[in-house]
Amino acid sequence: MGRQPSFIEVQKFLSGMSYPATRDQLVEHAKQNGAEDDILEVLRKLPDREYEAPNEVSKEVTKVDR
Repeated sequence: MGRQPSFIEVQKFLSGMSYPATRDQLVEHAKQNGAEDDILEVLRKLPDREYEAPNEVSKEVTKVDR
């Protein structure tokens, strides 16, 4: 299995994202920005809710257990 991506790596693929955004919207945006599977996997494991800002996403990314 791959290594745990940092929230900084994740945010790179979420650049230009409009908030609030759902988990599925985050995954789709990252995919369109060329995110690798390990980044998409982390985003898919986030709680399914609406995120108001990038810092909320970052906080949840640090909690994801791979």
